[in-house]
Amino acid sequence: MSTQVPRLLAGLVDDAAVFPPGSASLPDAVTAHHQHRASWYADLVGPLLVPASAADTLTDLTSQTGQTDQTDQADQAAGFEVGLIGDTGIARLPAALTRLAAGGLVVRQVEVAVARRGEDPQPGLTELLRIAGDHPDREPARSEGPAVAWYAELPLTFGLSAALDTLAEARAADVPIAAKFRTGGLAAELFPTPVELAAVICACRDRDLPFKLTAGLHHAVRHLDPETGFTHHGFGNVLAATLAAAADAEVDVVAALLADTDALRLVEPARAARDADRPLWVGFGSCSVREPLTDLIRLGLVNGGFDR
Repeated sequence: MSTQVPRLLAGLVDDAAVFPPGSASLPDAVTAHHQHRASWYADLVGPLLVPASAADTLTDLTSQTGQTDQTDQADQAAGFEVGLIGDTGIARLPAALTRLAAGGLVVRQVEVAVARRGEDPQPGLTELLRIAGDHPDREPARSEGPAVAWYAELPLTFGLSAALDTLAEARAADVPIAAKFRTGGLAAELFPTPVELAAVICACRDRDLPFKLTAGLHHAVRHLDPETGFTHHGFGNVLAATLAAAADAEVDVVAALLADTDALRLVEPARAARDADRPLWVGFGSCSVREPLTDLIRLGLVNGGFDR
């Protein structure tokens, strides 16, 4: 573990460079991800997130030969872990996983929405659990290395509690699946309130259920985006709130931390827990790895600088 990145922050930020608003090209994202993996802050960075719709393109980067620039791209695309985002739906996940495996890519996590807002998540969740249960990593003799981690993205509406119960039961049966929630987007209703997000965090705590977050977590501290008028959650707020929830705080206490805009109050819990494993919260994807890293450096939670 790096002396610059504390244990608490290990793997906190997945590299979502190809997703909006960054929208980097896949070759550029692959090149940049290699740079992140070779940097002094590598311990902060999770896998490169790629949409299932780009599985063929990414595999082509690993298999092209004959031209110097293509060979360089292949060298860059091989040898690191990816997270697959199921933008083509649950049913097409096995084909995308097979394609990536054939190209020599190591998939460490799969994330997919199991329902739209207002839909019952149980049918999609049942389908995803079937695919996760049938995946080769469920049979140790047929796999090498850590199992693929599966994340079911759940809408924060109808059927949420029952879906969390289903996930907890599956984990108790040794299926490596957990929850994922959206914390932002292009519409106001995609930003949960502090109370709503606190209730979800505590619900996961009560079920010993890890979770991931996606969208809107651009900075460490809760803030208003002047361009959109949306108030964004801060990932530092989420970290402090999750630490409190893991210590059995009630929903109102967790919600207060999520709503706080005082950086100093948010930093202290994280600094006190810097040498511990991060509880519950697996992490989040960011289209810019350097934006959250810059905030962490400014807050004194990561000891480093870009001149290293």
